[in-house]
Amino acid sequence: MRLCVPVIVVLLVLEASGAASDPDASRLPRDTLPASPSPDVAPLGLAAGRVAAPDNPITVGKVALGRKLFFDPVLSLDRTISCATCHDPRHGLAAHEPTAVGIMGRRGRRNAPTVFNAALGQSFFWDGRATSLEEQALKPIENPNELGNSVDEVLRRLRGDADYSGRFEAEFADGVTAANLARAIASFERTLLVGDTRVDRFLAAQDRTLSTAERQGLWLFDSRGRCWMCHAGPNFSDNKFHNTGVSWGKEPLDLGRFDVTKRDEDRGRFKTPTLRGVAHTGPYMHDGSIKTLREVIEFYNRGGGRNPNLDTAVQPLNLSSDDIDNLIALLEALSEPATGSPKGRPDDRVNHEPQER
Repeated sequence: MRLCVPVIVVLLVLEASGAASDPDASRLPRDTLPASPSPDVAPLGLAAGRVAAPDNPITVGKVALGRKLFFDPVLSLDRTISCATCHDPRHGLAAHEPTAVGIMGRRGRRNAPTVFNAALGQSFFWDGRATSLEEQALKPIENPNELGNSVDEVLRRLRGDADYSGRFEAEFADGVTAANLARAIASFERTLLVGDTRVDRFLAAQDRTLSTAERQGLWLFDSRGRCWMCHAGPNFSDNKFHNTGVSWGKEPLDLGRFDVTKRDEDRGRFKTPTLRGVAHTGPYMHDGSIKTLREVIEFYNRGGGRNPNLDTAVQPLNLSSDDIDNLIALLEALSEPATGSPKGRPDDRVNHEPQER
């Protein structure tokens, strides 16, 4: 019998209070994610939903363990921050700051993007240096500008905690190990799915309620706005790397994908982020250098940042102010859950193959 594991379909509704009033508390965001997950069906529009690794089948216990670890400062050297510090539920599971701020206020060089729909990713980090969620999960622990710890120290702490050691032993035959730590966190992250927006229902011919501005934005997205050339597929990301000229010429120069591959053509290329929930996850770009969606679209309208490796897809767009307004309306619609129950389709079950938009 196949184990039916719930998916946490998250509504992108932020707390009315915004950031916590206590500065220390804001470094340890509360777990405000839904307590009652939906059934094992991906939200409308995601088609494939999460895809578990062959050696890491998802179980309810593993997801609960990963969720506890995600919000626990036990992973950081000084126990002051958690994974959720840079992936805050109040901010679309992304960071508030332009670039990630780790232990002792140490600032990284890149923006911490959302982990919503990470299950649809093919590589991770802006430069794609991790090829699985399991591989990605452990790297922030040992990054001196993030959690600043060592995996060995984290394992020592977890083995000395009766609750954690019991949970690990219940899920894994070999208990607390580095591989199992990664598997637990990755299992939780694979349940964080966001879809079923009014845009998804419109595209599925289940709802015709997009406004005139939103429909015009969708037309622009798929035509002379050229957004579709990078933001394609169910997660509105092609999972590829592009040089758009963001931060080119600034020092120190971040070469992105080149640092991984050492290929000249990868200089300045960064992974295409998802547009799902994008209205909640600013500031934007790999360096957090652009504050608003309007400024993002204006950047592309100018043709990006000129440099020798600029992607051929990035060209001046000649969009009007009204055009930009319409694209913003579309992105905002793509960031909010639809109301009511969708009709649902068999091809939205999580075990099916991805479908292109």
